Amino acid sequence: MPEYAQEAGIRIIPVPVFFPDVTEILGERVYRRLADLPDAIDAVVVFRRPNDIPAHVDDILACRPSIVWMQFGIRHDEVARRLSDAGISVVQNRCLMVDLQANGI
Repeated sequence: MPEYAQEAGIRIIPVPVFFPDVTEILGERVYRRLADLPDAIDAVVVFRRPNDIPAHVDDILACRPSIVWMQFGIRHDEVARRLSDAGISVVQNRCLMVDLQANGI
């Protein structure tokens, strides 16, 4: 999915939890926390198990994206409620690539 979105013209800024020695993914510098990103971002796409997501909420809130997109199979209603209460739109259990393709992107 990240490659597809990048090829569609969407800038992907990787913030991986794993692979601590990796410094670049898809030609972009790797950051370890969303709060460390130098620029504002529009969206956070989550590729984590539902039980792992609460540990990232404060970091997500710190960067204030417009939307948090939890990929297909990922749903966490409590996290979604916290993000929504902070004014962040939330999509759960949907594949971004499928939606991009459905919209001709």
